[in-house]
Amino acid sequence: MATNNNKTPNDFEITVMSSPRPRPPPPLEAASSPAETESTSSTTTATATRRTSVSSQGGASSSSSPRPASTAPPRGIPETAMYSDFLSPFKRHFPWMVPGFVVANIVLFVITMYENNCPQTSATGCLGAKFLGRFSFLPLKDNPLLGPSSPALDKMGALTVAKVVTQHQVWRLLTCIWLHGGVFHVLANMLSLLFIGIRLEQEFGFVRIGFLYVLSGFGGSLTSALFIQEGISVGASGALFGLLGAMLSELFTNWTIYANKLAALLTLIVIISINLAVGILPKVDNFAHIGGFVSGFLLGFVLLIRPQFGWISQKKAPPGYMINCVKSKHKPYQYVFWVISLILLIAGYTVGLILLLRGGNLNNHCSWCRYLSCVPTPWWNCKAQQLYCQSSQMGSQLNMTCTSNGKSKAYTMPGDKQFDLQQLCAQLCS
Repeated sequence: MATNNNKTPNDFEITVMSSPRPRPPPPLEAASSPAETESTSSTTTATATRRTSVSSQGGASSSSSPRPASTAPPRGIPETAMYSDFLSPFKRHFPWMVPGFVVANIVLFVITMYENNCPQTSATGCLGAKFLGRFSFLPLKDNPLLGPSSPALDKMGALTVAKVVTQHQVWRLLTCIWLHGGVFHVLANMLSLLFIGIRLEQEFGFVRIGFLYVLSGFGGSLTSALFIQEGISVGASGALFGLLGAMLSELFTNWTIYANKLAALLTLIVIISINLAVGILPKVDNFAHIGGFVSGFLLGFVLLIRPQFGWISQKKAPPGYMINCVKSKHKPYQYVFWVISLILLIAGYTVGLILLLRGGNLNNHCSWCRYLSCVPTPWWNCKAQQLYCQSSQMGSQLNMTCTSNGKSKAYTMPGDKQFDLQQLCAQLCS
């Protein structure tokens, strides 16, 4: 602390030094002389060490003046407990929606297995039929994820591009994100949803994270439908990648409130890169991952924007604290990101839907885009194989021949069962 002795008692300058252990100040009435005022000011340090200023010509300004005696915490109560709202201005929410989403996905998977009814629809047997009955799984050769058949998923609302285009069943772009292809599939996605989603819901609440999850999943399904025209697609991966994308954009738009910015940024980039790299394997819909990630990244700028810390602090500052005035709730760059992202989202969803309903295939306009979802190697082939079979039935016996490899097989079909001929053809041609 330094004072200027050439000035009169009523005209002096005070420099406040930070104190390692701030103590509650005495009442204002105790500061009756310049010397006492100087001593009091030197020991007055705000618990929330934000922007505190001291003015000359007349002593300490109101931003560093002692708090009134009525605001001093009672003896034995930490000062930080009294100002916890000021020090932690962002509200924490109780996470209930994300666990609810997990339960909904699991319930829908059980319903899908019930609808699948493997003992009545599979001619090649079922896994666990003795114990699970109607809920038994297809053989591992047919579905290595331990799940239902493609027709059962299609009946439940899987993404089938032909039905979206010809029958205008646009709702499949949303229903498919709640369905899964097997036990391993649903467990992996739900564990990821709990790990990522609960933290986000605690920070931003169920409304914003709910919209973020659903709209990201829709964006992933739309992207997948524009590039992958054959087969069906199910899974919450697009929505999960949307959450990862939103975490990245949230870090950018709220950059000033984070302490370890680079560490958080590098961690997110590594996690996202690894997950996108897995998508280049065959039978993985990486277009849904990419579409969900881009949608979530843009939605993060729109839905996860935070006010300036100074704006929150001046609203919640306890009596006696004078915070530098912050007139704008958000920074200018946050408004720029918000406007640009909203325009891109609306334009992207609108143009994408129009192209899809007109039967557009973006592979015709981007010859290299197919490598974003699958990269051919000596160990696997990325080309979609068209399966064709010829069949004839005499009584309860079905004779089927695969035209691709020439294999033939006879199946016994009891009258009380309805077998999936497409599934039998896929097994014969594999």
